[in-house]
Amino acid sequence: MRLAETEPVLLPGSEGTAPQGVELRHLRYFVAVADAGTFTYAAERMFIAQPTLSQQIRRLEEMVGTPLLQRRREGVRLTAAGAVLLQESRTILSLVDHGVSRTRQAAGLGRPRLRVVMPPYLPEELAVEAASRLRVTAAAAGVEVAWMETSLDGEFSLIRHRRADAGLGWLPPAEEALAAPLDVMSLGEFEPEVWIPSSHPAAPRVTITLGELARMDVIHGPPRGGSAVYGAWLAVLRSMDPRFEFTDPALRDSLPVTLAFAATASRPTAVLTCPRHVIGARKTPLPHRPADTYDMVPVRLDQSPLAATAGLVWNGDLPRPLQQVLFDATDGIIL
Repeated sequence: MRLAETEPVLLPGSEGTAPQGVELRHLRYFVAVADAGTFTYAAERMFIAQPTLSQQIRRLEEMVGTPLLQRRREGVRLTAAGAVLLQESRTILSLVDHGVSRTRQAAGLGRPRLRVVMPPYLPEELAVEAASRLRVTAAAAGVEVAWMETSLDGEFSLIRHRRADAGLGWLPPAEEALAAPLDVMSLGEFEPEVWIPSSHPAAPRVTITLGELARMDVIHGPPRGGSAVYGAWLAVLRSMDPRFEFTDPALRDSLPVTLAFAATASRPTAVLTCPRHVIGARKTPLPHRPADTYDMVPVRLDQSPLAATAGLVWNGDLPRPLQQVLFDATDGIIL
């Protein structure tokens, strides 16, 4: 990479030209600062002096011709131009790294590698089964797996822009096709847990209708922009009440805290988890433990109107042997 680091870079939208002197190292420094949030942390990660890093970022801004970062006491913030350059820089650097990796493999200097995203909020059963099968299948094929624990958006941008090769995630509704060059294998439909106060009329039935749920305040944990699930479920509940809105939890990763908040709310409040159970697999509700559920009880949502399809998504431009590893690992997963 030494020679590549000093080669001029053609920035997207530059019509075949680039600001004089822009190099890959400038883009790497810029991405490091954007990810770290401060020049101090970025300099530590890049093993360079902070004044040198600051000087290189200022030089990049001069070459591009516009500020890329707003420098504040609490850290840096991207300008509109900086946000664009960050996305394009990630794509450029990912393509370069991927190209070097494939070149080394062709020369017999390294094993093929798959960069696989495992987002939070996946059902544990699905994550464990898929990851275990992929690990075994990849090892048998002589392929290295690099795990990436991060969120995927509804468009699977990390994979589409080649910053990852594949990932488990929630697929968009059936009528919305994934953009090329993405390929996908469906891994089953999942539904959330619904918790309601034990005093609610639906509690003795252990089943609640969509209409009853829409008339309550509903705390929903997964982030708004995390995947297509949030928007799809919001649309379903708005079919019952056009003014319906989810209530965001105070702490996303703590179900007990969220249940405690719901139990002490001034209005009847339900808690909706992310997709957790294969549809139809859970015949009975979870055991009611008043001591740690704050008198909130789990119920089933009648007819499973809130569902999410899990899938393995990969970039269709991957070499065929790597695509075969992904297919073999996930084909026949039964949960």
